[in-house]
Amino acid sequence: MASSDSGNHAPGAPRRAAAGPLWLRYAAPVAFAPLARRMTPWFFAAAAVLAVAGLYIGFFVAPTDAQQGEVYRVIFIHVPAAWMSMFIYLVMAFWAAVGLAFNTRLSAMMASALAPTGAMFTFLALWTGALWGKPTWGTWWVWDARLTSELILLFLYVGFIALQAAIDDPRRADRAGAVLAIVGVVNVPIIYFSVRWWNTLHQGASVSLTAAPKMAATMLTGMLVMTLACWMYAIGAALWRVRAIIAEREGDAAVEEQSGTERGGRTT
Repeated sequence: MASSDSGNHAPGAPRRAAAGPLWLRYAAPVAFAPLARRMTPWFFAAAAVLAVAGLYIGFFVAPTDAQQGEVYRVIFIHVPAAWMSMFIYLVMAFWAAVGLAFNTRLSAMMASALAPTGAMFTFLALWTGALWGKPTWGTWWVWDARLTSELILLFLYVGFIALQAAIDDPRRADRAGAVLAIVGVVNVPIIYFSVRWWNTLHQGASVSLTAAPKMAATMLTGMLVMTLACWMYAIGAALWRVRAIIAEREGDAAVEEQSGTERGGRTT
């Protein structure tokens, strides 16, 4: 009988990928690591190209806003970062929940790999929001419902990372982090709907799936291209980081052995 991904093994012994369907084979961390290594440069390259295109559209092609002038251009960084901060948290919580429910090691590793990138985008959203808020509201910060809930999101990311770092046993750290991530999901809809539920200074959504955009087509194009760039970067960073986590937990030798096995299989 083939061994489960979640089974125990002798300390330091290499884990080999189980034979079977393609998706099942790559569910094993040592099999996924070479795939992550091959895919990472492509996502980073796509992120760089899209970021250059998005910034060019946002800062050189998009027209000046009639009310806010040039300062509005911070939205081409602020809005994608804010979207990604919430989206990455949901994906992180999903992988953490899968790891907790099915005791799959790769799922928990993916959650750990996503957390730093999510924290970075959350900090970027808060920082650019402050840059936007100073000329617009006259202050760097207000205890606005959306700003406060976004700050709580940053604390959740940092808490997730700190909690896992504080526990020596990786499996116990994964379970503890998963519980925190799942509980914290309730904050995401609070962030999104805060401008509808409370009277806040923060403006409402300019882009909605149920209504026509409230901005010029060029502005929307630049924002969406930048969002795609952030998405590509997030995937590339997660793949790069999960490979490092796999090498740390499984051992560099196991990862290199699996890489050599795959290269040998392709050349025969």
